[in-house]
Amino acid sequence: MRKTTRIIGIDPGLRRSGWGVIESNGTILSYIASGFVTSTNTKGLAYRLKEIFEGLSYAVQIHSPYEAAVEETFVNDNARATLKLGQARGMALLAPALYGLVVAEYSPNLIKKTVVGTGHAEKGQIQNMVRLLLPKASFVNSDESDALAIAICHAHQRSRADLRIV
Repeated sequence: MRKTTRIIGIDPGLRRSGWGVIESNGTILSYIASGFVTSTNTKGLAYRLKEIFEGLSYAVQIHSPYEAAVEETFVNDNARATLKLGQARGMALLAPALYGLVVAEYSPNLIKKTVVGTGHAEKGQIQNMVRLLLPKASFVNSDESDALAIAICHAHQRSRADLRIV
């Protein structure tokens, strides 16, 4: 007997964090909702992080997922930007964890490889595959489609992921 699992995927960002909720029943995926949280760039870092945390917490409260998946941080040459992204990612990990969800983490390459078939897929390819796999999906930007891709990745990889609550 298959069990339906509701998953929230989160694409962390300091300016905009995308989230997407799907249900997975074996190989059958269903779109539930998606959106994004923005932070006010004229506010201090602590207040921007608070906005991200509150927005993602609200998405978790409203859609009641059982599991969460978050993209791992992509490290770039700008150390300051990487640190700020890491702090936003901390909010993306904390929000579902505080609600008792199991939280898994996936690298950008694994997400792309799982959804598109190649670890170096472009944004347009990811969006097209998300539309193909979730025909009822409605998203306005790549943050939402990336979050849905993260949820799809988790649906396919969850049997291999370390899903223990620590």
